[in-house]
Amino acid sequence: MDHEPKASGRIQNTPVTASASARLEPSELKACCAAVYQSEWARLLLGDSFHPGGLALSEKLASLAGISSDTRVLDVAAGTGATALFLAERFGCQVVGLEYGRDLVARADDAAAASGLRHRVRFQQGDAEKLPFDDDSFDVILCECAYCTFPNKGAAAAEFARVLRPGGRLALSDLTRSGPLPGELDSLLAWISCIADAQPVDSYISYFESAGLVIDLVENHNRALYQTIDDIRGKLLGAELLLKLKKVDLPGADFGEAAIMARVASEAVRQGKLGYALIIARST
Repeated sequence: MDHEPKASGRIQNTPVTASASARLEPSELKACCAAVYQSEWARLLLGDSFHPGGLALSEKLASLAGISSDTRVLDVAAGTGATALFLAERFGCQVVGLEYGRDLVARADDAAAASGLRHRVRFQQGDAEKLPFDDDSFDVILCECAYCTFPNKGAAAAEFARVLRPGGRLALSDLTRSGPLPGELDSLLAWISCIADAQPVDSYISYFESAGLVIDLVENHNRALYQTIDDIRGKLLGAELLLKLKKVDLPGADFGEAAIMARVASEAVRQGKLGYALIIARST
C-alpha cells in the first residue's frame, strides 16, 4: 500500500483557485482532500455524515443494492465510519471501510470500538484508484459523494469492477453538473467540496460501463443536495460567530470564500446546473 502523502506547504499557502488546483499533482489533491476532511472545520460544517441525504439516503442505497446479513460490503471513502457502522448495525453485514486519510481511519476505528461492532466492521487506509484487495472480494461497493473527487475516475471505476464479484453491485451517490458551472465553483475548495469536478450523469455512466459494469438505476436527489448546502450556509454563519468570540479555533478557515461558494452552489442547484444522483450498477 502506498504511503499517504502529506499536504505540502505549497497546498496550504496556494490561493484556492482553479489554476491552483490545476497545478497540483493527483497525490497532492488527495492529500489536500484528506487534510480538510480530517479538520475541525469539516466536522463543524458536515458532522459525521459527509454527504447529502445523510444515513437515510445511505439506507436507500443499501436496500437497492440488496445488502443483507450475508453481504460483504466495501465502503469507499468511509470518512469517520458513520455509514459503515450504520450498515453493519442495520443490515448485519460485514463491512470494510476504506479511507485515504489516516486520521479519519483512526477515528473510525475508535467509533467501531465504542459501538461494539468490531466483529463486523474494520477500517483501513488506502487509495480508491488502487484498491488493496483481491479480485472478486466484495458483494457490494458503496461510494457516497466522493467519486467526483478522484483525480483518475477511470482507474477508480476499473478497480470497483475488479474487486466486485460477478453479480455484485456498485451503489453510488454523487454530485452532478449540467453544463459549465460559475467560476466560483471551479476552485480547489470547490474540488474538495465535491463540486468542481462533478460530472454529468452520462459521464459517470460512461466510466462505469467502460469498466464493464451494467447500469440498473439512476435517480435524481437534488433536494437532498439543496438541503445540505442550506444547512452548511447556516453553520458557516454560526461558526464565524464562534470564531469571533474565540469559542473555536479553526486555522486556515476562509469563511468569506466558503460563504460565497455555498451561496453560488445553492443558486446553481436552483437553476438545475448542479444536482445529486444515485446510481446502481452491476458486475457481470
